[in-house]
Amino acid sequence: MNHLSVNTLVATCAALFCAGAHAETGKLLLTGGVSSIDGAAGGGLTPWAVIGSNATDDEIGGSAFFTNVGTRDYGLNIVGAAVGINDRYELSIAQQDLNTRATGTALGLPGLHLKQTIVGAKVRVLGDAILDSDTLMPQVALGLEYKTLGSTGLDGTLNALGAKRNGVDVYVSATKLFLGQSLLLNGTLRATKANQNGLLGYGATLGGNENRYGLQPEFSIGYLVSKNLVVGAEYRFMRNKLEKAGSVAGLGNGLRSQDWKDIFIAWAPSKNVSLTLAYVDLGVIVPATTANRKQTGYYLSAQLAF
Repeated sequence: MNHLSVNTLVATCAALFCAGAHAETGKLLLTGGVSSIDGAAGGGLTPWAVIGSNATDDEIGGSAFFTNVGTRDYGLNIVGAAVGINDRYELSIAQQDLNTRATGTALGLPGLHLKQTIVGAKVRVLGDAILDSDTLMPQVALGLEYKTLGSTGLDGTLNALGAKRNGVDVYVSATKLFLGQSLLLNGTLRATKANQNGLLGYGATLGGNENRYGLQPEFSIGYLVSKNLVVGAEYRFMRNKLEKAGSVAGLGNGLRSQDWKDIFIAWAPSKNVSLTLAYVDLGVIVPATTANRKQTGYYLSAQLAF
């Protein structure tokens, strides 16, 4: 999947948005979530069981988004789109572009960008977040994400570490909306081999690492301050399999990773537009080149949906 195909899909969804922006749907504001960094509907860092777009039963909708993340040593731009079908199925695509900044320079690769394409699918299998809001039944969805890391000057390093350039994540999400209490809770369990969400490849066999899937939990909480404003937080556990391989390669803990977290506010000025601002803490990312600095900073995302 190349940049052209991603941008074409985003442009198509934007055009459909313009054509259908005034159509009324039955979905409440923000109950379809926003666009996650991997393209699936949910929070900023993690998918939820909700189906993206404003479409309800017997409707097809879409969304397009742009996200910019800036931390102390890195910059990340993400563009993507999703299609929701009958409020049960979701197809998504996202293109991530990580600017390594000083890390690339330290590695002798000034201007290094790590680009990853993510194609996702999700299906709601149990419950309905709105209709079951007065019960304990959550909405439950199963999803998968096929991730491909583009070729860069790091290919030789990843090969030496035993890390692949593509992988598949599988997850199950349960989302519970308590309308009476203006509260949303989500839990996601992800089976993955990804290092730093795939931006540093998948798995690592150097040093006797077993290239197996690991289960990583992810949590979100949101409070509806008003019908169009939500504040909340997310916590996403991350694999740290690459540190052992890096140590064997003589890098000490230079490839260590840590959990990701954020505090966010999402605002929907209309049914078709949502804006998300967050403070993010992504832990250390390649600390060998960043003096072990934690990658804290901002997350800003805009989404159009119909």
